[in-house]
Amino acid sequence: MALPPGEGDIYIFLCSRPSYYLYLCVLNQCFMSIPEKLTFRALLENSASKFADRPALGYAGEQTHTYSEVYERATKLMLMLSAFGIKKGDRVALLAQNMPNWGVSYLAVTSMGAVVVPILIDFTEKEIARILEHSGARSIIVSEKQAYKLKTSLPQNLKSAVLMDNLYEISLGNLEMSGQAVRAPKRANQSSKTLPEPPGEFDLAAILYTSGTTGNPKGVMLSHSNILSNAVNTLGIQNVIPEDRLLSVLPLPHTYECTIGFIIPFMSGASVHYIDKPPTPAVLLPAMEAVKPTMMLTVPLIIEKVYRKRVLPKMTSSKAMRMLTKLDPFRKLIHKLAGKKIYKAFGGHLHFFGIGGSKLDAATELFLRDAGFPYAIGYGLTETSPLLAGCGPKITKYQSTGYSLPNQQLRILDPDPRTGEGEIVAKGPNIMLGYYKEPEMTRAVFTEDGWFKTGDLGVIDKDGYLFIRGRIKNIIISSTGENIYPEDIEAEINREHHVLESLVYEIKGKLIAKVHLNYEELDKRYHELRESAGHSYHDIKESAGIMYDQVQQKVKARLGEIQNRVNSRLNRFSKLSFVEEQVEPFEKTPTKKIKRFLYLNKGKGKK
Repeated sequence: MALPPGEGDIYIFLCSRPSYYLYLCVLNQCFMSIPEKLTFRALLENSASKFADRPALGYAGEQTHTYSEVYERATKLMLMLSAFGIKKGDRVALLAQNMPNWGVSYLAVTSMGAVVVPILIDFTEKEIARILEHSGARSIIVSEKQAYKLKTSLPQNLKSAVLMDNLYEISLGNLEMSGQAVRAPKRANQSSKTLPEPPGEFDLAAILYTSGTTGNPKGVMLSHSNILSNAVNTLGIQNVIPEDRLLSVLPLPHTYECTIGFIIPFMSGASVHYIDKPPTPAVLLPAMEAVKPTMMLTVPLIIEKVYRKRVLPKMTSSKAMRMLTKLDPFRKLIHKLAGKKIYKAFGGHLHFFGIGGSKLDAATELFLRDAGFPYAIGYGLTETSPLLAGCGPKITKYQSTGYSLPNQQLRILDPDPRTGEGEIVAKGPNIMLGYYKEPEMTRAVFTEDGWFKTGDLGVIDKDGYLFIRGRIKNIIISSTGENIYPEDIEAEINREHHVLESLVYEIKGKLIAKVHLNYEELDKRYHELRESAGHSYHDIKESAGIMYDQVQQKVKARLGEIQNRVNSRLNRFSKLSFVEEQVEPFEKTPTKKIKRFLYLNKGKGKK
């Protein structure tokens, strides 16, 4: 509930949940398996004790390691790292695609009091080298598939390495063998027989180097208590039980997948299943059939693509269908039928389909609501371990990210008197310790009284639901002083049938949109022209010229139509001055957000 402005014009967010929702939260807290101390050592021991013979981590369709087996592997790895000289506070990097031993490695490093440095495999070799040097990592646990990225000269601080595939020691020299397979590793030197002293709740557990839309990776420092308190608080709004099965498709080094898709299931005795290839439809469909997941985490782009490629084409296949889908009853019926097919394709057992990382397209969410799909949207940042707001699938509100998590606080700082919009700030045990080696940058993101500034603009409605308006740094101020939110305009553009994604920015007072179209229909046109062409060189050359001209004309006409239709739905100060084609898909972060800085910098000076 939003209270009237108080001192400093700050709104305080209090959770005014319905009574049944409060009851659910209390019930979840009573039955979840929370370790006595909020440390990863306590988590590892607690889960191994309570869920010893239950499946924990494995590949989809293959035998899964039990909790006791995970404990045994993590213990052996702790002894190995101790033998290397790794002690409390030392940094150990992880560089690997999702796999069961990623979780084992993460638990081993943190349980011995060392600091884990998970590295996204999307980083370039240069960025990886910088992270290893900046973090001062003394050891690295790397998969065979990713070892080639270490072929450049390794920093002097790196002293040892472990092959994640089998958790054996490997020489650093092997990691620098450019383009060659990693040689057979040596068995671990386990001269140490005593486990290190357990860490404390407020000790540093992880340094996470973010890959955001600004292009400036920075190391976020999270303590044991930061991460595990967030896991506990998240369980307060969505229960997880030992019988749950989670199919993991997002990168584990990102805190969204790590906390919610790995730590929470491990705390609850559930099982997590990985795929050893990129999550294309050809890989995902058999994996979902094998696992029959009850829970999944995803980002908006994935489910938006499903909607635009599977559902929307059928709704716009003819003029009659387009007219009928404007009628609520008919639209809901089509969405319901399509939703059942997609639900079945996802294994047919989902009760929680989490969406986070960026704003979900309104049309896609409307489809999910009509279809009765068990989705829920969450909001958070790496700096907040990550979740700040969310709710269960049964009480979602359209275009909202849900309530503040229990035991954490959200406020709207300096809200606009007319709209209630302002910067979202947060306080709680989940807020980071700071940015590694960046005290000035750390001070800049906290208010004088200790609230973390998210950099996001939002509003809280009378029922306590949080709505995200966009990143403050992305806001465009019109010539007459109005706020223009490019994300809202992009959402309108993306509603167009032939648009896959878009980016809106401002140059010299004019709004420009880059649009990446759905080229499958253009490919069909190419095919028709190729079929009608002759076989002589002259015919083929002439045909190619005709095809190019026709496609360019078609694209230009389509972009003009998109601009006119979108502008008809926008207010006067948000109208687009120009729409240009983005031929290649936009470059994205690991959570599939467009790297805006790449295109905004290129666009400067144009038009």
